[in-house]
Amino acid sequence: MAYQTVNPANNKLIKEYKPHTDADVEAALKTADALYHSEWAKGAIEQRLPVLHKLADLIDSRSEELAKIASQEMGKLIEQSRGEVKLCAQIARYYADNAKQFLAPVTYKSELGDAWVEHHPIGVVMAVEPWNFPFYQLMRVLAPNLAAGNPVVAKHASIVPHCAEAFAHLVREAGAPDGAWTNLFISSDQVAKIIADPRVQGAALTGSEKAGSVVAAQAAKHIKKSTLELGGNDVFIVLDDADLKKAVKIGVNARLNNAGQVCTAAKRFIVHEKVADQFLTAFTEAFREVKIGDPLDEKTTLGPLSSKDALETLTKQVNEAVKNGAKVHFGGKPVEREGNFFEPTILTHISRENPAYFEEFFGPVAQFYVVKSDDEAVSLANDSNYGLGGAVFSQDIDRAKKMASRIETGMVYINWLTDTAAELPFGGVKRSGYGRELSDLGIKEFVNQKLVVVRR
Repeated sequence: MAYQTVNPANNKLIKEYKPHTDADVEAALKTADALYHSEWAKGAIEQRLPVLHKLADLIDSRSEELAKIASQEMGKLIEQSRGEVKLCAQIARYYADNAKQFLAPVTYKSELGDAWVEHHPIGVVMAVEPWNFPFYQLMRVLAPNLAAGNPVVAKHASIVPHCAEAFAHLVREAGAPDGAWTNLFISSDQVAKIIADPRVQGAALTGSEKAGSVVAAQAAKHIKKSTLELGGNDVFIVLDDADLKKAVKIGVNARLNNAGQVCTAAKRFIVHEKVADQFLTAFTEAFREVKIGDPLDEKTTLGPLSSKDALETLTKQVNEAVKNGAKVHFGGKPVEREGNFFEPTILTHISRENPAYFEEFFGPVAQFYVVKSDDEAVSLANDSNYGLGGAVFSQDIDRAKKMASRIETGMVYINWLTDTAAELPFGGVKRSGYGRELSDLGIKEFVNQKLVVVRR
């Protein structure tokens, strides 16, 4: 597995990175395990939290530099990269400010005596992270685990090694001791060996369903906790009483943000028949106005896909969907220019027999469905192997809330796109994975919730 920085806007190789050997991995595990058994990990939380405060300050002070690294390495629009970097600082501060409260003992009333649950670190955690949010994904794992006292060894995606290296340097500069966060340029086989190692007590993965299945199986084989945040086929439901202008504007962003390469991107647009034509007309016009170009150009509104492989995969998916009866309402093919650009695309007439009905399209491709009722919208939304996020647009909030409660996903937003914030739990059900990151729930995924009872 080659770790390379290749600019997806022109496919030019910028730098190659040397992979870590098995000896490097052993040294990393030895250091991380030693840290876990030290007073730093098992002692007072107050000694760890200043690292997160300092890290947030460092990120803020270098936001433009970090944003450019992400945009050049995986093609994210520069303004979106700035937003990601800002969010990373917010997550670090959030746990610095709230982790002590989250991990405080919780008392339980019991006839057996005075009872409470304490929260302790469990050991080294293996993190396997994706390229689409190359800093945010790392921070989601680092911040809660550093606060809790769990050392982390991390394998980042092979196409964002510069982001991985830059993040590791920031953590060290913020004052984290050796072993708190270790970046490893390693193979999938090396990941499997790390998960099997008795010094490792957990595995966290964000990525594809296939990768998640492999990591979960390995963790289960060795009786270790795992969390998975996998793919999504999120719905964007527009009811007949929705504010259409708002729904169209937010819907375009929900599908095209990060060139559509977001697990929680709106992928299936389910629109009530009374407003379907009106919505589709406005939605199509908005797609037509998209400006494709260099992600570092402030005027660009749609950048490239992250790699040549990503472009080829998406092209095959669209072609296969059309072959099986879908109609290309707009776009539908790669852009004829250097780099990995794909036209903003709208597909209609997708039957349940079409492979596209159940697939996740990781790119700027929207599927459009028309329904007659709220029940039909919910039925279509739940007819999916995934269950990550979703959105419901209606000016009748009670109606939208009832629908949100019936949708089988880990997250639903009303009159907004599926979003993220440090204080809100993030995760899904079905093949979108299990466990939660961020908020108070995220920090308790990899801690020992230890019961202590004093018999009266």
